[in-house]
Amino acid sequence: MSGATSISPTTGWLIVLGLGVLWVILGMFWGRNAKTSEGFILAGRNVGLSLGSATAMATWVTSNTTMLAPVLALTLGVWGMVAYSTASFGLLLFAPMAMRICRLLPEGHTAGDFFRLRYGRVGWTLFLLITMLYSLSWLVSMAIAGGDLLEALAGIPYLQGMTLILVVCVLYTLFGGLYAVIGTDFIQSLIILVGIVLIGGLVVAQLDFDDAYTHMRTQQPALLLHVMPAALLAVFNNMLFGFGEVFHNNVWWSRAFAMRPGVAPKAFFLSGLLWFPIPIAAGFIALAAGPLGINIAESNQTGPLVATTVMQTAGLGAIAGVLILVVLFCSMASSIDSLLAATSDLLLKDVHGGLLKRELPEQNFRKITGTVILIVGAVTWLLAAPHWPIIEALFISGPLVASLIWPVIGGLFWRGINRPLVLTGIVLGCGLGVWAYFNIGWFTASLIGAAVSMVFTLAARWIAPTPFPRDATENQTA
Repeated sequence: MSGATSISPTTGWLIVLGLGVLWVILGMFWGRNAKTSEGFILAGRNVGLSLGSATAMATWVTSNTTMLAPVLALTLGVWGMVAYSTASFGLLLFAPMAMRICRLLPEGHTAGDFFRLRYGRVGWTLFLLITMLYSLSWLVSMAIAGGDLLEALAGIPYLQGMTLILVVCVLYTLFGGLYAVIGTDFIQSLIILVGIVLIGGLVVAQLDFDDAYTHMRTQQPALLLHVMPAALLAVFNNMLFGFGEVFHNNVWWSRAFAMRPGVAPKAFFLSGLLWFPIPIAAGFIALAAGPLGINIAESNQTGPLVATTVMQTAGLGAIAGVLILVVLFCSMASSIDSLLAATSDLLLKDVHGGLLKRELPEQNFRKITGTVILIVGAVTWLLAAPHWPIIEALFISGPLVASLIWPVIGGLFWRGINRPLVLTGIVLGCGLGVWAYFNIGWFTASLIGAAVSMVFTLAARWIAPTPFPRDATENQTA
């Protein structure tokens, strides 16, 4: 496919602005329930199974799922599709962890509460540094994907498209907090599921599988290799990256705290099952590019370019670009809003109120929260403006979050631990993982970070462990 776009820039602007106005109105409507700081942050701790499952699934169907999964498939072949789908294991395994989290911290607000109580002020500070770097890399990768999407489908210049999507997401998060995020996520999850099924079905209908296999075997044989070393490493690297992302990030902890008693394990398990086939479907679209004769000039735009071509071939014309833009915009918005809310919660509760020990008056909470959300959005814009490759913007944080997997598990399920040894493992895991990223390859970074941290955490279980304080939780159980 050439540089031609499937819809006009005007249509692209109108679609995003129209959806943006809808999300803002809904955010203001649902935000009426956020009368207190806890209502704004945790939606009154009253989220049920359907909304809980939908918001977890929609948040995890990021722009990285719909935009990066095709890139992995295009470069790593069949194993690239499978590699991204392993991120669902993070949600599935977080289900029993959510049960434990709610039992140990029945009045918890953020993931920072856990790290402060289990690993002290030093561990708490280290966690905040890592999670802020990760959250920014995730936000930046989604902003980049948004700019690429609007450029590919509507010819809107990258910087304008990226700015438009960020502004829309910041606005409706600003008005409603977690109530708005979860409500809009529910609608967005339905749009995403229907859209992915429709696009995938059209690709299957257009593709002759025998011809496709023959084409890849002769023209792109590496994509069919069962033992491509980089691809196999990517499978395990991405799986551990997914574990680290979910296990440590406040996006998921805040949802566990926001759900009704007993709901969180079911919601996370169901969302993991629903999410698993989505990156496989998105990756399959990329594998169809060669057999269908679609030229991919910019790898970041693989997904929308292939999907648009297929739908136009099926006779849908300009409607193809509209449908794809709506689906992919929903996948981005459902994650950007969640990260904006969760990151602002950490900055307010843990940094402002915890590390800096400053009071946060209830009457000024909404004003201060709004300021923080605007700052996070502005920083994201500044970092996304240089237009990095999506894969670089995201996976650079892989070893950081992977180094937190074992400390989280140990802190949740063990009676005690050697704190200095665990924290040393986190620092070394981060450092060696980042070194591997630049000197070996992105597909090894999370593996090394998780492995180093695991060795130190397991050693900390047996070498001079210190019991966790009995008053660290309200319902301490072994």
